[in-house]
Amino acid sequence: MRVNRRGMAMVAALVSVLACSPADGPLPADEAPAAADRRAGAPGIGDPDFPKDGNGGYDVAHYDLVVDYVPTTKRLTGVTTIKATATQDLSRFNLDLSGLDVREISVDGSPARFGRQGDELTVRPAKTIADRARFTVRVAYSGTPKPAKDSANLGTYGFVPTSDGAFVASEPNGSKTWFPNNDHPSDKATYDFTITVPTGLTALANGELVGAPATKGGTTTFRWRERHPMASYLATATLGKFDLRQGATASGIPNLAATDPRFKSSLDKLYTTSAEVTDYWSTVFGPYPFSSTGGVVDDYSAGYALENQTKPLYGGFDPDETIIAHELAHQWFGNSLTIRRWKDLWLNEGFATYAEWLWQEHKGRKTAEATFAELLKRPATDPMWTYPPGRAKPDDLFNQSVYTRGGMTLHALRRAIGDATFFTLLKTWAADHRYGHVTTDEFIDLAQRLSGKDLTALFDAWLFQPRRPT
Repeated sequence: MRVNRRGMAMVAALVSVLACSPADGPLPADEAPAAADRRAGAPGIGDPDFPKDGNGGYDVAHYDLVVDYVPTTKRLTGVTTIKATATQDLSRFNLDLSGLDVREISVDGSPARFGRQGDELTVRPAKTIADRARFTVRVAYSGTPKPAKDSANLGTYGFVPTSDGAFVASEPNGSKTWFPNNDHPSDKATYDFTITVPTGLTALANGELVGAPATKGGTTTFRWRERHPMASYLATATLGKFDLRQGATASGIPNLAATDPRFKSSLDKLYTTSAEVTDYWSTVFGPYPFSSTGGVVDDYSAGYALENQTKPLYGGFDPDETIIAHELAHQWFGNSLTIRRWKDLWLNEGFATYAEWLWQEHKGRKTAEATFAELLKRPATDPMWTYPPGRAKPDDLFNQSVYTRGGMTLHALRRAIGDATFFTLLKTWAADHRYGHVTTDEFIDLAQRLSGKDLTALFDAWLFQPRRPT
């Protein structure tokens, strides 16, 4: 995510204030989760910084989302079908869903009982699901999506209604505002999207279009498929009026650029720059991990961009080259390689920020060394030095330090191990963990193994100490 389009990303205090339907409530007394029921899936996935995000007891393999949205009424009608595997015996399990009224739920075709407590949707199947068994959950729901908001600078995220459709950018935990899911990056899945909108609008989702849009009775249905694993916060169903340009990059990767009519003059630049950046990063970071690239500019003044998988989303502004370079670098670092816990967010944002400097270097405008040296001159009292980026704080997740000092960590590493080893490290890191999950400790271990150096002091100074490194 790039929050401030003119400067370094600076976002503080992450507090989700999510709406809940008045009809929501707990399961009946005889169905309420009991501490003694060891077969109940946990209401959180195990991230201590975000204890209510995600859910335990199962692993999702695939989401099939069917969404019908009417912008004039702001009403969403949806059916989400989830294919998952139990990681324990499951007498009940939770899904994350904010607001929206649930009509019915079935598990493996049989009706299931369910209840609501805040954003936790608890499901009790007709019979216990055995450990390692595959199962299918179908949830039918509807209502008016209410986007998430934090109390400081992140602003509004999730499913955000607009005058002609919706702007859908869900990092960090806004996917629950428009579909039930296991809303944490440690559980990735593939996706199918079937999105119906009034004719004349375009629905854009991750991956590639499956067949031609189908128009009937004043509505048009778009089908998209993302066949590569994806974190829930990267899923999008952005819709509205868009001008499109489609083709391929010079290396042959399908490329789609979309702009709201207000930004039509940006369409060609978005298309050509996205293509050029994607192909260049493929030489620096290794083969592009997905089946298409591109970008979307919507007419919603979000004040940030988000690296939605295959379709970075720019909220209400014409992105320059460095922002496009940042969001497309995330396709490797954040999307293909995904953090297990939010505390390691520098592995996403520090890498994407350093990619901005590499792009400037590639273009001959400014070397990464010059950028690093300039930032290092900041006084010891600068707030960046008091925030160690290797441990992102849950109440200040998108702090400037996670971006800038995270990027500086990579340049300090490049200085210490030399260009040859450093760029080999980037490609090896991306290849070894392609479509998987990563931690800071794993990156440090790989850097030390490839360089043959003890880098403990370097990483400690740059990532974990609340002071300017010397």
